[in-house]
Amino acid sequence: MFKEFKEFAMRGNVVDMAVGIIIGAAFGTIVKSLVTDIIMPPVGLLLGNVDFTNLFIVLKEGTAAGPYVALTDAQTAGAVTINYGVFINSVISFLIVAFAMFVIIRSMNRLKRKEETVPAEPTIKECPYCYSTISVKATRCAHGTAELN
Repeated sequence: MFKEFKEFAMRGNVVDMAVGIIIGAAFGTIVKSLVTDIIMPPVGLLLGNVDFTNLFIVLKEGTAAGPYVALTDAQTAGAVTINYGVFINSVISFLIVAFAMFVIIRSMNRLKRKEETVPAEPTIKECPYCYSTISVKATRCAHGTAELN
């Protein structure tokens, strides 16, 4: 059983999938930082010094009464909140990842199409005398024994 598991785990597609997952997780971390640390601060500044991570709606106050200045204050007090600012950050992160994947897959499809459009060298030809199919390398027809150019 261990041998079968080892064969399964060492297949090329399983190893490739594991590498893809690890790279995807690292890419996700980079995109999250890009959105949170680079894109959203200028957007928040343009919208009047809005910090999207602190946009929330209090559904039920916690042990300490509100108003809560930051989301962490509300969470510390045990308030029940809808964190729509964090959701906006997540949507933007998703859109960036989806666009990056679109660009990568589009490039791969273009390369694949170029490979497919290159015509393969013909391996057979037709005898001009008996019209049977013969190898391109043939110098004589096997059916009519005619000499070919």
